[in-house]
Amino acid sequence: VRQVVKAAMEAGVKTRTVPGIFDIISGRVAVASLRQVEIQDLLRREPTVTDLEQVRVLATGETVLVTGAGGSIGSELCRQLARLEPAQVLVMGHGENSIFDVMQELAERYPTLDAVPIIGDIRDRHRMRLLFEQYRPYAVFHAAAYKHVPLMEENVAEAITNNVLGTKNVAELSAEYGVEHFVLISTDKAVRPTNVMGATKRVAEQLVQEIAETTGRNFVAVRFGNVLGSRGSVVPTFLRQIQTGGPVTVTHPEMRRYFMTIPEAVQLVLQAGAIGKGGEVFVLDMGEPVKILDLATDLIRRSGLEVGGDIEIRFTGTRPGEKLYEELFFDSENALATDHPKVLRAKNGTLPIGLSTAVELLVDGAKSGWNDQQLRGMLQRLVPDFRVSGVEVAAEVEADVEIAGA
Repeated sequence: VRQVVKAAMEAGVKTRTVPGIFDIISGRVAVASLRQVEIQDLLRREPTVTDLEQVRVLATGETVLVTGAGGSIGSELCRQLARLEPAQVLVMGHGENSIFDVMQELAERYPTLDAVPIIGDIRDRHRMRLLFEQYRPYAVFHAAAYKHVPLMEENVAEAITNNVLGTKNVAELSAEYGVEHFVLISTDKAVRPTNVMGATKRVAEQLVQEIAETTGRNFVAVRFGNVLGSRGSVVPTFLRQIQTGGPVTVTHPEMRRYFMTIPEAVQLVLQAGAIGKGGEVFVLDMGEPVKILDLATDLIRRSGLEVGGDIEIRFTGTRPGEKLYEELFFDSENALATDHPKVLRAKNGTLPIGLSTAVELLVDGAKSGWNDQQLRGMLQRLVPDFRVSGVEVAAEVEADVEIAGA
């Protein structure tokens, strides 16, 4: 595809992509349904496809809860779950506008779907308990989280209360009310994290693992890289910069990330929920990481422009908490194959001693006004791989909790 696009641009010809042969034969699209070449066409690997029949066990005829349903991953989860003919989908989010948009789309595309809009905050345990008491979901997909690395570096307490306390509430209530399948949406930034967002997601993974191990339930986490086209992600940012004439800003020429499409990410989430035994982390084989610089160059050329001549690429320097390369596994994890050729299973290693007590201290500190250095220090006690400099740990932490490796 790259070669064809390049040759076409050199000849001054715009490019379009023909639908797949299967789509044409099935009548779902016409031969004339040409579309612009999308960036996911240029990822240097085949898209991952999931057997939907295998994941029907998660939703068909059942009530399913999706938290963060207004986000890119949460809304796509609702779409793909709708195809599995659930009895009911609980469409939960904190922002009313995004939930309104998702509900409108579901009503148009799946008119027979019983979708229930729920506006709520996962940090409000009483509200969440009432929700579980009323609907008794069979499966829970926990996509609600704060995800933007630079923003969470400046809002450490909010990252902790949302990503850690929120996950704790949803996971514990899921176990209490008999949820059969629980899937946490995690990130490759949880591996040897260099930022608060990644560290809080790592603690969230630990919480889910502990509940799975103590209850024997199928509670798992799914870890993947950057999602193309998601709100606030690099591709929409680059496209907006191109539309305004540039420059396109790249933090570092060697910055690399794993990429996947939104449908791929959600297929992995569903697959993990179906094949999980409990306590694992599932990772998608996303091929080789892609240079952000290459991504920016592709988008500029795809827009019919030339790098340097029409649009400048400007390097701005790495932001707080960023690292050049993301990883998918810890050394302590053992990656194992699954029935799906593109999905790997990993155990998350040994949990820190006194996890529950330490998490309670962390959350209390976030609520009671610990400063950012103290909160980062406590996160480092829970996640020894979390690399930060110049942090101090509150005296209460040293006195009240002993964490393995501390």
